[in-house]
Amino acid sequence: MKKWNEFDYDIQRVISNQSIAPGSYILKFKKITPFLAGQVVALGISRDIEPRYYSIASGENDELISILYSERVEGQLTPMLSMLKPGDNLMVSKPFGTYTQVKPSPIFIAAGTGIAPFISMLMSNKAKGATLIHGARYTDYFYYSDYLENTLGNRYIRCCSRCEQGSLFVGRVTDFVKQWNDLDPERPYYLCGSAEMVVETRDILISRGVPVSNINSEIYF
Repeated sequence: MKKWNEFDYDIQRVISNQSIAPGSYILKFKKITPFLAGQVVALGISRDIEPRYYSIASGENDELISILYSERVEGQLTPMLSMLKPGDNLMVSKPFGTYTQVKPSPIFIAAGTGIAPFISMLMSNKAKGATLIHGARYTDYFYYSDYLENTLGNRYIRCCSRCEQGSLFVGRVTDFVKQWNDLDPERPYYLCGSAEMVVETRDILISRGVPVSNINSEIYF
């Protein structure tokens, strides 16, 4: 991972840092540099702590950049990020990354905060006809659910691994993909989540006839 002296970055003022679920937040600051949906920024509060990369979760035309993140108690940065208040300083790199090309009628598959780049793509009107499959442990962690229900309707599929039987699919994203009757090998698939989730989902898609060329992925740590 790059050090801060390898980045072109600015000092930004925090606009807001809202808790949206236990341990999960949306951090906002002013957009200074244009970005492409699917890109990331490096964040930090001190050059002494290595930068961490976060996908942008806002539309390309929005005035503010939104960052969706989960606090990790053992982490170096997120416990401090969670304490930031409006007006506090934040180190923000210029946007970068190549996870930006979206083909028509994409299928997005995400776990946890891995939903962020897909939110940006949807808000930027770059994902016409998209289907989104999102996995979380509990219902509190289906981020942006109101927006997604309004935008995607029945093309928004939630997989809840620790929920009781009800309106949601009970199980992990990978469990759903294994038995999904509407899986179409001809459509493009975009995956974002932990390395384990991405690799397992990719293997399932391939086993179900999806060509490797139709599978695109981004791993978060």
